[in-house]
Amino acid sequence: MVTKYVVVLSVPEQEMLNDLVTSGTQRVRKVAHAHILLKANAGWVDQQVSQALNISVPTIERVRQRFVEEGIEQALNPRRSTRRYEYLLDGVQEAHLVALACGQPPTGYRRWSLRLPPSRMVRLEYVDEISHETVRQVMQGNELKPWLKKEWCIPPKHSAEFVYYMEDVLDVYHRPVDPLRPIICFDETPVQLVSETRQPIPIKTDQPERYDYEYRREGTANLFMFFAPLQNWRHVKVTERRTKMDWAWCMHDLVYLHFPNAERCVVVQDQLNTHSPAALYQVFEPAEAKRILDRLEFHFTPKHGSWLNMAEIEFSVLSRQCLDGYIPNLATLECETLAWETERNSNEATVEWRFTTADARIKLKKLYPIVHLKENVKESLPIKAWLTQY
Repeated sequence: MVTKYVVVLSVPEQEMLNDLVTSGTQRVRKVAHAHILLKANAGWVDQQVSQALNISVPTIERVRQRFVEEGIEQALNPRRSTRRYEYLLDGVQEAHLVALACGQPPTGYRRWSLRLPPSRMVRLEYVDEISHETVRQVMQGNELKPWLKKEWCIPPKHSAEFVYYMEDVLDVYHRPVDPLRPIICFDETPVQLVSETRQPIPIKTDQPERYDYEYRREGTANLFMFFAPLQNWRHVKVTERRTKMDWAWCMHDLVYLHFPNAERCVVVQDQLNTHSPAALYQVFEPAEAKRILDRLEFHFTPKHGSWLNMAEIEFSVLSRQCLDGYIPNLATLECETLAWETERNSNEATVEWRFTTADARIKLKKLYPIVHLKENVKESLPIKAWLTQY
């Protein structure tokens, strides 16, 4: 049989293909196409190449054709198909599909799949027939992505308690700088300790760093974050656990070690059960506990409102810059956090908080309770105020 597309390789092309098939770093399909071109250049017919490489004859013919018509690069790396599936859905049918995908899945399923909406739309008589590929195309081009979910701190609506704690913290953040009354945001987060079971292979020329998929769990640790935004200062304390005793010693260090000259430390923290002033009496003698408490002023963020704690912003930076990887033990964790803390403090990095109580009353209006005036409110108003209403 006469070959329609004849492969003739130049000497540089043959050398390039020989280097490619022996490199050991290329994709399997690319190496297979290189073998096809080399054997076709050597005079092998398609049936021989098919038996030697265990590749179908139509694939070999397509590689030959792309080499002749488009060149060696396209023969080795064929372009993906640009075919677009045509589907016939009007605006109403497309809206029904999006609404269906955004709703609750049918009983027995935890989420929608590509195969579920077509049968439901036919059953509900929205369409006579629809394929799963049409569903994929419509949902891919839609702004709503029902399959995406994000963990979020959802505050309660019309909550007087939430508003009270929020406005209290916002007022604290806008106090002027006072070295005798520093504002310290305090928070904590757990850290997973993980070690490598095999030493990674360092990066080399034309070869990325390689690491093994197997790792060993080494337990957990806890990080306490002290952050004074007006002083451009932060401190990370590493502990094995987070108990009331650990929190009490953090308050002890804050008063006597970090801010010994302050009259009173203004502490902003969340409402964890371990963040209780009573814990100081469980750890220290009553006189010592009272001395520590006299130098502390506590302000608590609302429940489901931890975003009001600026220490969480510092934890976000710490996680991205320092903790994004395996940390095997406490010693390494302490060394890494100390280096990060020292650099951030030397650069005087801080957080510029611009959200005010006035902003909250506009942007977070739905969080504020609805005030209902009593029927006899006129009686409680002064005569002049009552007359101005009419």
